[in-house]
Amino acid sequence: AVYNHYKRIWSDHDNDVELQKANILMVGPSGSGKTHLGQTLAKILDVPLAIADATSLTEAGYVGEDVENILLRLIQAADYDIQRAENGIIYIDEIDKIARKNHNPSITRDVSGEGVQQALLKIIEGYTANIPPQGGRKHPQQDYLQLNTHNILFMCGGAFEGMDEIIERRAFKDKQTIGFQSRISQLYDNAGNTGLLNNITSEDLLEYGYIPEFIGRLPVVVTLNSLDKDSLIRVLTEPKNALIRQYKCLFEMDNWDLVFTDNALDAAAERALAQKTGARGLRTILEQSLLDVMYELPNIKGTGKCVVDENAILGTSDVTLLNLKGEKLPLSYKEQKSA
Repeated sequence: AVYNHYKRIWSDHDNDVELQKANILMVGPSGSGKTHLGQTLAKILDVPLAIADATSLTEAGYVGEDVENILLRLIQAADYDIQRAENGIIYIDEIDKIARKNHNPSITRDVSGEGVQQALLKIIEGYTANIPPQGGRKHPQQDYLQLNTHNILFMCGGAFEGMDEIIERRAFKDKQTIGFQSRISQLYDNAGNTGLLNNITSEDLLEYGYIPEFIGRLPVVVTLNSLDKDSLIRVLTEPKNALIRQYKCLFEMDNWDLVFTDNALDAAAERALAQKTGARGLRTILEQSLLDVMYELPNIKGTGKCVVDENAILGTSDVTLLNLKGEKLPLSYKEQKSA
């Protein structure tokens, strides 16, 4: 979808056919990489990226953030180069939080739900916006920056808690619902994925609380699964900025070598799976395991190796310290400081 979008912009297309953009809706659990995907695509394509949180948005005139402030953020990301900003990407996170709170029209205005959907319609579809250079409220005397949003790619992402139940009700309306062969007993894999989100339709999004016009402006719907254990271990070790590499770099600044055993990586992945926090939870788990030793390390004389095993990750023992000869240091790092 992203490839087709930029092919449409950057090619010398002079045909009679007008190519419309296809904005993207990403559905997937927390920590499955939705925001990271948007950031990586923007970096590869070398286009400006603005990330907004849908939970902070309200209709114009109400307390909160006006949707046009997102466009100002994109202009700032492009260093106020309007032409570059007009080919950028806007990623709106937590898009599931602006679903209508209930299906019945209410007397009171839903300014952070349906109201935001209405406000987003025109900027997602494409129009020329007048944006105050410093943000804030508009007034007649100020100068405006003009930004055309026709070629800006909008990527929206959310966890959509409860969506699988809506899909399940629709998909299994006439199927067996109890017993060992029921749909429930066959849905979940080891990472907690049901596969139901792969079958999401416009009908399901309508029931979730979106207005038809909003759904129509996000024609490409893609789903991301929860990361399984192997994927979490790869996140820990493989990327250029992998968490293990980051912590190794921190320890090298104190002239200590940091080593993780295979069992430690397995245990960290297992804990992240149990907490259902995805890749986002891995940093918290490593931080908890290494916090004490990182605090004490600058005060320990000499150098050596810190070995993190399964017990250190689980919190049942300290990180093991070895000297340059490979001998285990007799005292814990806390006792060495006092010694």
